[in-house]
Amino acid sequence: MGGTMHALSAVPNKAKKRGEMAEKSYEEEHPTKAFGWAARDQSGVLSPFKFSRRSTGEKDVRLKVLFCGICHTDLHMAKNEWGNSTYPLVPGHEIVGQVTGVGSKVEKFRVGDKVGVAGMIGSCHSCDSCSNNLENYCSEVIITYGAKYLDGTTTYGGYSDIMVVDEHFVVHIPDNLSLDAAAPLLCAGITVYSPLRFYGLDKPGMHVGVVGLGGLGHVAVKFAKAMGVKVTVISTSPNKKQEALEHLGADSFLVSRDQDQMQAAMGTMDGVIDTVSAMHPILPLISLLKTQGKLVLVGAPAKPLELPVFPLIVGRKIVGGSAGGGMQETQEMIDFAAKNNITADIELISMDYVNTAMERLLKTDVRYRFVIDIGNTMKN
Repeated sequence: MGGTMHALSAVPNKAKKRGEMAEKSYEEEHPTKAFGWAARDQSGVLSPFKFSRRSTGEKDVRLKVLFCGICHTDLHMAKNEWGNSTYPLVPGHEIVGQVTGVGSKVEKFRVGDKVGVAGMIGSCHSCDSCSNNLENYCSEVIITYGAKYLDGTTTYGGYSDIMVVDEHFVVHIPDNLSLDAAAPLLCAGITVYSPLRFYGLDKPGMHVGVVGLGGLGHVAVKFAKAMGVKVTVISTSPNKKQEALEHLGADSFLVSRDQDQMQAAMGTMDGVIDTVSAMHPILPLISLLKTQGKLVLVGAPAKPLELPVFPLIVGRKIVGGSAGGGMQETQEMIDFAAKNNITADIELISMDYVNTAMERLLKTDVRYRFVIDIGNTMKN
C-alpha cells in the first residue's frame, strides 16, 4: 500500500477528503460489501480497496472467489498501457470460486457448485456473434473488469472476495480439476483452444507449431497433444528444450534464431499458433507452413507486424487471429481439460505478494502462471 500512501501524503487535505469520499461512494454504490485489491493510477501498484457488488438479481450467480490467475492483460491494464484503463481498477479474469447464492430464475447453478468466470460478463445477446455463441466478438461485449456494466457502474474483476455475475457468463468446473491450476484455463486455455478448433488444427496426425512457451504456449502444447496432434515448440530460448519435450510432451523443438533448424523445418507444419506478444518477424513462421497452412496470432504486439504477402499468395497460406471464445466453447474447453486431465502449471501466491508477482511477470520470471490464493489470503 506504500505507493498510494506516498501519493496521498503529498496532496492537500481537501484532495485527501475527496479521495476518502470517492472511496466511500465505491462502498455505497451497491448493497453488497466487497473487498479487493485495486490499482489507483498508472504506476499499476495494487493496494487494498473496499467497494461493493450489486445484489443478486434473478438471473445472477453470487460466488466466493477462491483463486484468480494473473494474466498479462492485468499488467497492461493496471499500468494503462493500452490507454483505456479507468481507476480504481480491480483486475482479474481467470476466476474460480464457489456459488454462495443464486437468483430466482437461475437454472444451471446451485449453491455449493464450483464455477469459473472468464474475460466477459455481458453482451447484447441479439447480434450475429451472440446468436452464434461468439459473445466474445459482440461489439457490445462487457469485459470482466475496467468496463461499464448495464447499470452504468464500473466492472471489477477477480482480485476480490466476491463476484456477482449473470449465469450466462459462468461455467461449471468439473470436480476432478484442481481449482487453482484450472483458473488460468479461463483465459490462457480458451485463447489457444478456440483457434485449434476453429482453424481445424485439431485433427490427429496433423503437425502444429507453438511459438512461445509461456502462459499461453504451455497450455497450447497440452491441448494440441490431447487432440492427437504432433507438436513442435518454437522458441528463442534453447534452454526451454528439455522442459518442452520432457515435461510438456512436445514432439520436437526449434530454436527460432537457428537458421539451419528453421530451414530444415520449412514446409512441414499444417498450422502455427503464435502466442508471442513482443515484436518479432513472422516470415520465418510462414515459411514453416505447408501449402494451405495457417498461421494464427493470439499474442498482441503493441506495434504492427510486417506482413510479407508473396509467400501467402504462392503457398495459398492464411494469417489469422483469435481472441478468447464464447461461453459454450469455454465450457466445452473446460470439460475437455477435465477429461484429459489438463491444467496450467502454476505458482500459487498470496494476495499481498501480487505487486512482486507483477514485477516478475514483466520479466517473464514465472513458470507458467501466477495464481492468487484469494480464498485463504485475502485479508479485509
